[in-house]
Amino acid sequence: MSSSNSHTLEGLSVEPVEVPESPDASGSPDFRAFHDLDVAHHMDLWGNLDRCSTLAESVLFWRGNEYEERHVFLARLNGTPVGSGTLTLPLSENTTTAGVDVLVDPAYRRRGIGSEILGMLEQQARGRERVSFDAFCAEPLDLLIPGAGLLEAKSGTGGVPLDSASTGFALHHGYSLEQVETNSTLDLPVKEALLQDLEEQALKRAGGYSITGWQDRCPDELVDVFASLKSLMSTEVPIAGLGWEGEDWDARRVRLEESTWLAGGIASTVAVARHDATGELAAYTTLTHREATPGMVYQEDTLVAPGHRGHGLGMLVKIANLRRTEQLWPAATSVMTWNANENRHMPAINIALGFKPSGFDGEWQKRLE
Repeated sequence: MSSSNSHTLEGLSVEPVEVPESPDASGSPDFRAFHDLDVAHHMDLWGNLDRCSTLAESVLFWRGNEYEERHVFLARLNGTPVGSGTLTLPLSENTTTAGVDVLVDPAYRRRGIGSEILGMLEQQARGRERVSFDAFCAEPLDLLIPGAGLLEAKSGTGGVPLDSASTGFALHHGYSLEQVETNSTLDLPVKEALLQDLEEQALKRAGGYSITGWQDRCPDELVDVFASLKSLMSTEVPIAGLGWEGEDWDARRVRLEESTWLAGGIASTVAVARHDATGELAAYTTLTHREATPGMVYQEDTLVAPGHRGHGLGMLVKIANLRRTEQLWPAATSVMTWNANENRHMPAINIALGFKPSGFDGEWQKRLE
């Protein structure tokens, strides 16, 4: 990638940032400035860092891997960091797509800086023969004011505020709203009486299945079948009109994710349902935890494989993991999850467990004609 880009705004430069080798970003002031902008954004938007990557996690993620190339850019106005951009380029699947993200310090907005950053990202993506650009924007639930105008998602379920700055920016640059996800939070601990009641109901349908699990590393004897479930996760969840291809997971890809999480200070617990007759893994759910945010647990994937649905397995694996959470991370006070609005089954489980909406994600796409 080129080291800089020409701009119409005097004094503005947008340049690539080298991702440091050290997780503490020592000797990398540009990457620290990039991360500091992200921290400030989360504090301004949410009032906490529950949804923000730690510095170590950010370093490890933006290094990229054999499955996805990742690039970081820092925007400066007369030498002052005022914004950032990121570009992700899938390498194994979805090789005609690119992920773009733009962030501008609130004090410097409405000067065209965001447009300059986005234009540069799109130019770089086009240079890599990408013809579809994806972007996500997470915002607090209180922006969805009852009675206010909404832009409905193409999925037909959910929408984002018409008058929000992010909506205006996306529409101005030719992006369409494909899907909306609801961000929900569950207070911990969950009452054991509720878990027992939900578990008893689910067990009535779960004959022939066993619940097991692990922390941080999948057992060697299960990693191949677990990888097959991970592949299904990319094809069985609702993606509206985003048109993504399924991901091909194998044992090596599972191990890479596990090792990256651990190196970034992320602990995980996985609960799975195993079909007793065949040994197949029929369902799984993953929770992660960061010591930097000890009160928050993050719900990652949850999937029940086709052919094994209707047996209460989604509920059973979630209950198993919630119980492990109290043992592994006693300081945790909440679990955070995301679900596509058109996904009816998993949110029904979450609602029964006590999850409540706390935010929403707009998922945008721009396709070149």
